[in-house]
Amino acid sequence: MTTTAPHRHRDTPGTGPHRVGLVAATAAGRRHARTLAAAWPHARLVEADGVADALRTAWTTCDAVVAFLATGAVVRVLAPLLGDKRTDPAVVVVDEAARHAVALLGGHAGGANTLAAEVAALLDARPVVTTATDAVDLPGLDTLGWPVEGAVAAVSRAILDGEPVRLVADAVWPLPALPPNVHREPPTGEHRAVGPAPEGGYRVLVTDRVVPVDDRTVVLRPPSLVAGVGSSRGVPAAEVDALLHRALADAGLSPASLRCLASVDVKADEEGIRATADALGVPLRTWPAAELSAVDVPHPSEVVRAAVGTPSVAEAAALRDGGTLLVPKTASAMATVAVARHAPRGRLAIVGLGPGAADLRTPRAVAELRRAAVVVGLDQYVDQVRDLLRPGTRVLASGLGAEEERARSAVAEATAGHAVALVGSGDAGVYAMASPALEYADERIDVVGVPGVTAALAAAALLGAPIGHDHVYLSLSDLHTPWAVIERRVAAAAEADLVALLYNPRSRARDWQLGAVLATFAAHRPPQTPVGVVRNASRPDEQVHLATLATFDPTVVDMYGLVVVGSSQTRLVGGRMVTPRGYRWRG
Repeated sequence: MTTTAPHRHRDTPGTGPHRVGLVAATAAGRRHARTLAAAWPHARLVEADGVADALRTAWTTCDAVVAFLATGAVVRVLAPLLGDKRTDPAVVVVDEAARHAVALLGGHAGGANTLAAEVAALLDARPVVTTATDAVDLPGLDTLGWPVEGAVAAVSRAILDGEPVRLVADAVWPLPALPPNVHREPPTGEHRAVGPAPEGGYRVLVTDRVVPVDDRTVVLRPPSLVAGVGSSRGVPAAEVDALLHRALADAGLSPASLRCLASVDVKADEEGIRATADALGVPLRTWPAAELSAVDVPHPSEVVRAAVGTPSVAEAAALRDGGTLLVPKTASAMATVAVARHAPRGRLAIVGLGPGAADLRTPRAVAELRRAAVVVGLDQYVDQVRDLLRPGTRVLASGLGAEEERARSAVAEATAGHAVALVGSGDAGVYAMASPALEYADERIDVVGVPGVTAALAAAALLGAPIGHDHVYLSLSDLHTPWAVIERRVAAAAEADLVALLYNPRSRARDWQLGAVLATFAAHRPPQTPVGVVRNASRPDEQVHLATLATFDPTVVDMYGLVVVGSSQTRLVGGRMVTPRGYRWRG
């Protein structure tokens, strides 16, 4: 498959391919601007005869502006230039001392709120965001990543004021958590959303259909439609665009819900199709003729087969990933179009929370928690992040020993179409929830893995540099692995002279296994080999203990600890475990 053309939604200004104009008037401002320019390859300091001219130039030539000026000065210069918040650049203002990064213009639509947070992170400043929804920790209707139409301000105000708001959707889509006053009605098919709002009520419609919009209705356009496109060589973009829009209009479908255009791979370089995708801001996906020929379509053509190797291009490409054909192939002089609706895909984010400390939790983990409508996890892990969850988030927490239940629940919620975060400590893929969850997940859901700082990495950092060379992770819990298998693995690691990181080292019911394991290592390594244990790494009751194979006391270890057994090359240097990167010790 080939993918071309950018996706419709804008990237974050600091990290995406958008131009960020930096405007500064003083030496301090220029110094801060250089910090941003060094971090962002698409940011540049805008020079002009005066700072006002530089600001105007940045406004007209850049997608976002960061001004190291007084807020009032920026307002006076830009006020005459303001047009539409959907097209105006984002503007962030930073004070002389870089204490605050103020999202001044384009908070949601332009990405200024996100940009302010990025600027603040780089300058060690505080982001200042005054958008009402952000101030009370609610997702803005225009920040969900989908096109939005209608009375955004009025419905957002109703949500903020706690007024009843109906959420009516053709199907269950993986939206983030919304507050309790937004009532999600069960989806009952594509025609449920059509019709005027009830008297005096506010509503959010989630549909790909063209629907009447009033001053109390917002329409979110989910990416549900795939348009298959076939053409003769040299088809004009105007012809493809006109045919596609006519087909959608005749079916009562919104172009804003297009997920992509699709075609056969020999059309990947067809300029008319590519230009149409670019204009719509959606990808062009192309498939080999052999794959399209395997798709069952209602209107195959032997003429098409003879030309490109598949009896269908438009219909087959629209249906390549499943779905329901809404618009059978319809043709113009040089183009053919078909449109299929694809069912929503639930979203399962498997999130590693790190070893415990909030500052060792990744920004991506935080973003996924705030994106989720359902959070599933061990009760003590969920308690660590409750302050990050948006109002209305549904929490499914359970105690120790319910791993299978949590995995099944998370997958079931995602399969039902929801946005789910399954959380675990450390990295969710290391002796945690990723494996059991993915045993149940199938192709009906999208899975996102969010790595976390593992207990082993946190412990190693506290001990020094014990894993500077080859190492192995071993769990001593025999709940899922027979002890005989664990013994063989321990013996292999000991004989291979690998540094060993021992998870689940000792519990009340397993009080002798750790001693046996250490004896196995002692048979292959000198008695002075360092052994470290870290308990509750990065948490308030953190403890670090260093010993050797000859002196280590297993009774100081419990299930909250992680044991690190050095290799024969590991040394204690300045009270820290160090395993040299090469086995030639320089001492």
